[in-house]
Formats: sequence, C-alpha cells, structure tokens
Amino acid sequence: MRSPRSRVYAAAALFAVFVLVVLAFVWGPFSHPSAKQSASSLLAAGLAAQNAGRTAEASDDYHKVLQLDPSNYWAYYNLGVIDQQAGGASSAERNYRSALALNPDLVPALYNLAILRSGPSPKEAEALYRHAVALDPTNASAHLNLGFLLLQEGSKVEGRSELDIAVKLDPHLASRLPPASPTASAAPTRKP
Repeated sequence: MRSPRSRVYAAAALFAVFVLVVLAFVWGPFSHPSAKQSASSLLAAGLAAQNAGRTAEASDDYHKVLQLDPSNYWAYYNLGVIDQQAGGASSAERNYRSALALNPDLVPALYNLAILRSGPSPKEAEALYRHAVALDPTNASAHLNLGFLLLQEGSKVEGRSELDIAVKLDPHLASRLPPASPTASAAPTRKP
C-alpha cells in the first residue's frame, strides 16, 4: 500500500504530465507558426514599416513574405507601390503584373498599372481602368483618369461622361477638370 505522501507525489506527477500535454496541444501551434502565419506577420510588419516611411525595411519584409508564400498578391502589390513611389516604373509594373496574375481583380493594382501604362500604351491603360471601374464603380479617381485618357484618344463624349461620373462621385475632383474645355487633358490622378 502506498503512503499518502507517495499518492500526493503520484497525483502531482500525473497532473504535471496532464498540464504539459495540454500546453503542448494549445501552445504547439503557436510556437511553430505555419508559413502562411509567418507570411501574414511579415506582411503586417511590412505595412507598418511602409506606413512609417521605412521602405527598405518594408521591401525586405515583402520579399520574405514571398519566400514563404509565393501566392501573396498583396506583397507583390506593395512592392509595386514602393517601386512606383521611388520612380522604378519597370519594377513597379513587374510587381503589379505579378499581383494581377494571382488576383486579376485587385483594383489598386489595376489602377496603378493603368497609370504606368497611360503613356506607353493608352489602349492597355484604358482596358485596365475599365476593368477597375467595372469592379469598383465608386472609384472616382479611376473614372477621372479613364475620362482624361478617353479625351486624349479623341473619344470626347465618353471621356466627358467619365469625368462627369468622377465629379459626381467626388465633387472635389471638379478642380482637376480644365475650365470650359472638355477636350483639354490633365495628368492622371496618382494614388499608389
């Protein structure tokens, strides 16, 4: 027969094993995050760094995200924004295209790529803006830029209509319109 003291030790040992099993079960998934969880954390850290103006750090975080999760279109998009703001149009375009290959309906990437393509390929930019406004009809800046682009291409009625939609959605954009000259064009609204 066991002594009361040995029963206490046995119960304490059993309880300790139980606690360790529970902790391993509960804590285990958190102590070894999956690649997706790590990528999510890095994406959040990249966004925080980018918002604080630490673009090199943000870029490093986004590249690490892509190593862990190559299908993370937000990492590609944010790299595109950083590149576009730094004047790296070709790398920005490459990153936006990578984001859109993974998510063809990513409106911010459509919009920013359209801005980049307005000069070298107005027809492609038009298609990108049209796709963006089809997905988000309330995107006043996309309507505005599409309107300016259509005016430049000679589609005055449709261009003016897009400008009217833009101003209806955001009356502040009226200041961007040329006074009494529906054929004049202005620079696209930049919003990377």
